[in-house]
Amino acid sequence: MQSILKKVKKRDLTIGIIGLGYVGLPLAIRFSEEKFDVIGFDINETKIKSLKEGNSFIKHIADNKILFLLQNNFKATSNFKNISNVDIIIICVPTPLGTNKDPDLSYIHSTLESISPYLKKSQTLILESTTYPGTTEEEIVPKIEKLGFTIGKDYFVGYSPEREDPGNTKFSTKTIPKVVSGHTQECLEIINQIYNTIVDRTVPVSSMKAAEMTKILENIHRAVNIGLINELKVVADKMNIDIYEVVNAAATKPFGFTAFYPGPGLGGHCIPIDPFYLTWKAKEIGVDTKFIELAGEINTKMPEYVIYKIGVALETLNKKFLKSKILILGLAYKKNVDDTRESPALEIIYKLTKCGAIIECCDPYVNEFPNVKKYDIQLYTKQLTQNILQNNDVVVLITDHDEFDYELIHKNSKIIVDTRGRFNKNNNIIKA
Repeated sequence: MQSILKKVKKRDLTIGIIGLGYVGLPLAIRFSEEKFDVIGFDINETKIKSLKEGNSFIKHIADNKILFLLQNNFKATSNFKNISNVDIIIICVPTPLGTNKDPDLSYIHSTLESISPYLKKSQTLILESTTYPGTTEEEIVPKIEKLGFTIGKDYFVGYSPEREDPGNTKFSTKTIPKVVSGHTQECLEIINQIYNTIVDRTVPVSSMKAAEMTKILENIHRAVNIGLINELKVVADKMNIDIYEVVNAAATKPFGFTAFYPGPGLGGHCIPIDPFYLTWKAKEIGVDTKFIELAGEINTKMPEYVIYKIGVALETLNKKFLKSKILILGLAYKKNVDDTRESPALEIIYKLTKCGAIIECCDPYVNEFPNVKKYDIQLYTKQLTQNILQNNDVVVLITDHDEFDYELIHKNSKIIVDTRGRFNKNNNIIKA
């Protein structure tokens, strides 16, 4: 163990990062900035090709960051044989939900299957993917031990939840505190030292389960509070009260209140998904999580509420959904990013097309409707212009990108359905 710690201090280790998406790629950049050799693994050959050519496939990560990687001993590959050449393995693969809202660990399992033949003594394996408490201990540890390694002596395993917030300009991989854990005390010491080289602060916890639960808690906290404010939004609207005005007023209280804002529904890979990992695990041990499930139910229904408000907007124009022209502003799940995973815009567009509406879309970060099997929609985004605004019956703000020209939108739209509180209440503004 001491020899590994010395190598960490000297940056004399090769870092292997599996999964080069919104979590893995920033992590690769950060390790490279600290002079580590990095090998990035991904099964997506398009991503590998893009990186080798010095091009970023994530909008908020500039091409010059990729060029920096290439100039600093970074290699991108889909060949898992290269795992034998790395000292630290960090797994950053997706953990989606199954059809019954149960955990889908297939990406973790396939990763372990792919790397198992190439694991060697003195390596450290760290899982960063969000998952239910007990995953690392139950799914990874037995597989490592089955290969003949003794964890804590000749192999080291731990969990450190990712905390990336794409598009956040206030915090970065370096400045966000990193929760770390290990299967043994020796594992924890190594993993803590590894992350201490790339972040300002590490937060060691007593077990891998505690670290896994920490990440789940962070996302449940947001999901539940957003569910609460989404429910209050509907109540406030019925009472002709602007919920955004209320939240902003309440936020002036210097203690005991944290501002959460309503929206068209939850999106991204974390908040709409991770709470269900805990509800599934809770059911397995005989515990009900009614509070979490209720919040999930409220948030899941928000796209329907937006569609209802679009219907209200159409009624003011004496129109119905059939053949009405509706412009959707924003496909991404939140502003200033190109991530469409679980975006409520997708569900809203899908349901509007089922009602016979004619849909156009503008998003400066996204070129087309993503290839999602359950929707099967082909839709390309267009440039936001005066003509496109004037030619649509209703304009619906789903994602409030800062790049949108809100004055142009306000002046040239017949009626706006605002799901983000971006516009002041006005004759042609309907809050949703």
